[in-house]
Formats: sequence, C-alpha cells, structure tokens
Amino acid sequence: MLRNTLAVVLAGGKGSRLDPLTRDRAKPAVPFGGLYRIIDFTLSNCINSGIRKIVMLTQYKAMSLDRHVNIGWRHFLCRELDEFIDILPPQQRIDEHWYQGTADAVYQNIYTLEKERPEYVVILAGDHIYKMDYGKMVEYHQQVGADLTIGALRVPKADSVHFGVMQVDEQDRVNAFVEKSPEPITIPGDPDHCLASMGIYVFTTRFLFEQLCRDATRPESQHDFGRNIIPSIIHSHRVFAFPFHDENRKGAAYWRDVGTLDAYYEANMDLVSIDPQLNLYDDRWPIRTFQPNLPPPKFVFGSRGEDDRVGHAIDSIVCQGSIISGGSVIRSVLGSQVRVNSYAQVEDSIVFDGVDIGRHARIRRAIIDKGVKIPPGVQIGYDEAEDRARNFTISDRGIVVIAKADGIEQLNVGERVA
Repeated sequence: MLRNTLAVVLAGGKGSRLDPLTRDRAKPAVPFGGLYRIIDFTLSNCINSGIRKIVMLTQYKAMSLDRHVNIGWRHFLCRELDEFIDILPPQQRIDEHWYQGTADAVYQNIYTLEKERPEYVVILAGDHIYKMDYGKMVEYHQQVGADLTIGALRVPKADSVHFGVMQVDEQDRVNAFVEKSPEPITIPGDPDHCLASMGIYVFTTRFLFEQLCRDATRPESQHDFGRNIIPSIIHSHRVFAFPFHDENRKGAAYWRDVGTLDAYYEANMDLVSIDPQLNLYDDRWPIRTFQPNLPPPKFVFGSRGEDDRVGHAIDSIVCQGSIISGGSVIRSVLGSQVRVNSYAQVEDSIVFDGVDIGRHARIRRAIIDKGVKIPPGVQIGYDEAEDRARNFTISDRGIVVIAKADGIEQLNVGERVA
C-alpha cells in the first residue's frame, strides 16, 4: 500500500516568530537538539513509516534546507527502485505568483504529483517535532473508505487558537471544522480541551486533484486546506479524524510546534533533562540527519590547583568536533565544532555549530547562532538592559538570541568583563 503513497512535505514557511534564527534560513532548516534540523523529524517519520516517495515544497530562504537534504538524505534512497526525495522550489508553472496558501502550494505542483500516479497522497508540515507512523494513518484511511483523513491531537482550549479545530461523531467522522477560531469547538464532555488538526492529511489522490482544481477557480478562496477545502467538503464527502499515535512512547503524546523562540528554547532544554520527554536514543524509531565527518568531542584541562581550570559539561548535549578547553558547560546544548575556552561558563543555553566562546565569557539563557565569536570576558544573559543596548533579540521569557549578523565582535573593550 505504501509503495503507492506519495508524501508531500510543505517546507516553505517564513517562520517569522523564530526570527532572528530564520533570518537566513527557512524554519524547517533551524537546528534542533545540537545535531538535527527540524525537518529531520518529518523526513525520519516518512522513512520509518515505509514511505520512500517524498516531494518537498520549499519557498522562503531555502538554500540551507536544500543543502541539508541533498547532503544528508538523498544518498540512501534509490531512484532506480522508485525511491526519492525531490525538492521543488516555486516554479510558477500555473500562475505568476508564489504560493498563496497550503492548498495552492500543492496545486501549483499538481503536474509533478500526477506523473508519479500515487493512489494516496500524505500532506505533511516540515516544521514540527514528533514521532508518528504515517503508515497506520494511510491504512486507517483505506479501511474506512475516507476521501480525506486528518491527523488529530487533543490540545488545551487555550492553545487551540493556533490550530484548526474539529468535531467528530462516534465513528470519528468529522462533522465540523473551524480554522484558528477565538471560540473553538471543545470535546463533548471535556470543555477544557479541543480536537485539533495536526496539519497532517491523507487524501485519495483523485479526490485531492478534484478539490484542488475546484478551489483554484474560486477567487474569494485563500487556497488553504484548513480555511477553505476542509470546511467545504465535510458535509458532502467522507472526512475522518485519525487520533495521533505517538511512536515516542514516553507517556503523554509528544508533539511540538517550535514556532516561537520560547517554545523552541524549552523543547531543546527538555533534551538535557534526566528523563527527557522526547527520546532521541530510540533505535526502533531513529531520527536521521546529516552526520559530518568530525572527530568526537573533547574535554581538556583537569587542574584542581589554584586556577581551578577544568573542562567539563554537566547535564548537557555536546556534539562531535566540539572542544571544552578548560570551560564549564551546564544544562546546555552544543552543536558541532563549538569551542568553549578556559574559564568560560555556558549555562542553560543553546549554542549552534562553529561558535567560539572566549576566555572568562559568561553565557546564560541564550541562543547563539552559527559561527558567532564571543569575545573574552563578555557577559550575556545577566543584564537585560545591557543586552538590549547591544540590539540582541530577547524573547518574552527573557531568552537572549544572538544572530549571525548581530555583530558581537563589535562590542567595545569597555563592555567586556574581566
């Protein structure tokens, strides 16, 4: 069944709420957990589910995403066996505009989908963190004879404003659907929770094409699955909800939209806890990514003398090629080829690849983008007024974000703390 299934990954969003991390990259290309990119979770779900025909639709700032997928994902799929990940930028094949909505993005690439002649199309977002077997959802779609099946997640009512919310009957058939409403439909008998759409759809292909072509002729439409297509078909066609089956298997279902700086920070910090909610060490459901050819991490200087210079990391993730040279790392996530120099301290922070932290620098509750060089003696995350004066981005919960272009190297000598 899955050999006749095509996955379409929507990976073209701006991710503006993650700025400045999305200043130079698409949201799915943002690093996560030191080693991974956000897109790796959706692609790993496809491969682990047995779906090996994947089309990825990109749009904004897609260069780093293209490079990551080309280097890290295409080598183990065999085109001769009809396995592939194809990256499709906007081609304006149908009209002279960029994608106007999620449905329009698929419609503008309908020619590519038709060439593959799949029986089912699975439409996925490329910017969420979770583990799911899409094969079970496709099987359910076939068993109930659905035209459309929607991945469904139980969420608190207060969070439902960010989702499309649905109502279902006893057979899980959808009979109401409202996109991002301030007055959402709650679950019967549970007024504090809603049944939300995960943005995961299984369509019978012929039905999908009919609806896309029909929607494209409507000038008043926003050409979006949640706002237009789904509400227009729930009373005339077989639309079902499929409850989220979590392959993470760590208690409560794990699904995260790391769409804000604070949500992104908290999801990363969970990884360094003693028993993280997201299990990255599960051989049964591995998360794949590009693995650079780098040496293992190294910790040097073990002096307990007068200078007390010890290179160590506690409750942290430290990726390959990184050197903790007499510095201290506590409850932090370090990417590859990071260097923490003598007497420096990194605490409760996320440090991307290639960052160099100078001697005696102190970093707390910060996110530092790729390749930034922190001068010796600088303090970040200790004085909010000082961080704002440097034009750093500060989240609602006080996380300091240093982008690649923020010019940390331009700090005056007088601003450095010995």
